[in-house]
Amino acid sequence: MHHDTIFHTERTLPFSPKAVYNAFASAEVLATWWGPDGFTNEFETFEFQVGGRWTFVMVGPDGARYPNQNVFTELEPASRLVIRHDCQPFFTLNVQLTQVADGTHLQWQQVFDDVHIAQAVKAIVEPANEQNLDRLTRALTRTLKFRD
Repeated sequence: MHHDTIFHTERTLPFSPKAVYNAFASAEVLATWWGPDGFTNEFETFEFQVGGRWTFVMVGPDGARYPNQNVFTELEPASRLVIRHDCQPFFTLNVQLTQVADGTHLQWQQVFDDVHIAQAVKAIVEPANEQNLDRLTRALTRTLKFRD
């Protein structure tokens, strides 16, 4: 692996690892937060199991449509998810969840197959990943306040 192909972000979220994992496992919740600010999602296939497919169209704020194809390659409840983005730009997303005193420490590592593509999208990917985690936090805040 070439270090120029890896994008890494992490943060501690005030939710249990199970709650964070479930925000990925539920198509209904995932669709509300996946992607950068201003984007929405139209899920077509969502098979949350190892080897399961996740296909969707991400719709940009300008209405542009971005088809996505993914495969869930590893799923460890409340612990780890590995998602293979199976179309251009090819990458693997590894999400690690670790229980800490004040919630869950989430590590998000995105590894692109091609160094040239990785460098071309770096300026977009780095802030987009942070926005994705901001949206995850807001989604969990919304969904969990009704369950306590």
